[in-house]
Amino acid sequence: MLEPAADSTNHTTPPHYWRNLAAGFATSILAHEAGHVAASLIVGAHPHFGLEDGKPTVFSGIDANRQPYKQFVFSSAGLTVQAIVDEMILDIPHNRGGSFERGILAGGIATAYFYATFGRNAPNSDITYMARTSTLSKTQASLIYAGLATIQTVRIARDGRYANFFLRPSFAGGINVGVALLPADR
Repeated sequence: MLEPAADSTNHTTPPHYWRNLAAGFATSILAHEAGHVAASLIVGAHPHFGLEDGKPTVFSGIDANRQPYKQFVFSSAGLTVQAIVDEMILDIPHNRGGSFERGILAGGIATAYFYATFGRNAPNSDITYMARTSTLSKTQASLIYAGLATIQTVRIARDGRYANFFLRPSFAGGINVGVALLPADR
């Protein structure tokens, strides 16, 4: 059972915590996109950037109908890079738990869950293209990445160096889920 903090007035957020967390999250998203670009270049294609439905998009430069294997490599690269980066953070010994690192982990997990749920049916979704260019269904591709994210989530929750990553004891005796924005003078 989680014990409430003895003195709720001592809760402080380290300086630059939110800035570093956001920078880590953004870094995770950039690693995802860099994975797509690198995969396209590795398979000999010419990636390019553009807008699709008003959203910035990395286009593979691959004809998915003629070269489905290459398109699968491109489409799976972003989520795979994020999963590998998260695994490296969780496996390589180092001083754990900093806000930038938490942002990277949160970015990788959030992206995997997004693509496994809301983002899986978009016409240019990574999951949609993985299903189109392989023998995997959307559900199977979603479960692969959501499964990895779930395992990483469990590992984070069980590691005391990531205390309060997902849950924080409530000063009233319960559990708070998510984040709280508290005044600086508190």
